[in-house]
Amino acid sequence: MNTVLSRANSLFAFSLSVMAALTFGCFVTTAFKDRTVPVDIQVSRVMLKNVDDFTGPKERSDLGFITFDVTADILPIFDWNVKQLFLYLSAEYETKNNALNQVVLWDKIILRGENTNLSLKDMKSKYFFFDDGNGLRGNKNITLTLSWNVVPNAGILPLVMGSGHTSVPFPDAYEATKSY
Repeated sequence: MNTVLSRANSLFAFSLSVMAALTFGCFVTTAFKDRTVPVDIQVSRVMLKNVDDFTGPKERSDLGFITFDVTADILPIFDWNVKQLFLYLSAEYETKNNALNQVVLWDKIILRGENTNLSLKDMKSKYFFFDDGNGLRGNKNITLTLSWNVVPNAGILPLVMGSGHTSVPFPDAYEATKSY
């Protein structure tokens, strides 16, 4: 009545049940951990240009350039259930056309075992800071925030915002563009 295949099936099902329970236990031990750390963001240079927008009608759009410093110690975020962190610096601002604009300016992946003392100096935006119009010129409240996704071994992927942010005023005039 109990063949080798039915015994192997029972053993396999029991093993999967035990592994699922252990994985759930791994998730529960770190699910409610506070993963925020203090972040210091300083902006050293802001530049604004008005350039051709090739994505739509022949209009000109604002293109911002930001040079920034970021300092944070992200060691407390790492525990035995964290595989890697996906860090990204985003800018949030409001314009006449949109109540909320969010643009990712820079990102970095930090694996477990790498240097967790984040000290970046004179970093430039990794991605273009385009506005879909002229909403950057004279905008006095552009907020830079460092956030991260925690990639665990088991469990959900929490999105965490750093406890420090900075507001940057953009200039009222455009920089002169060079003609090549």
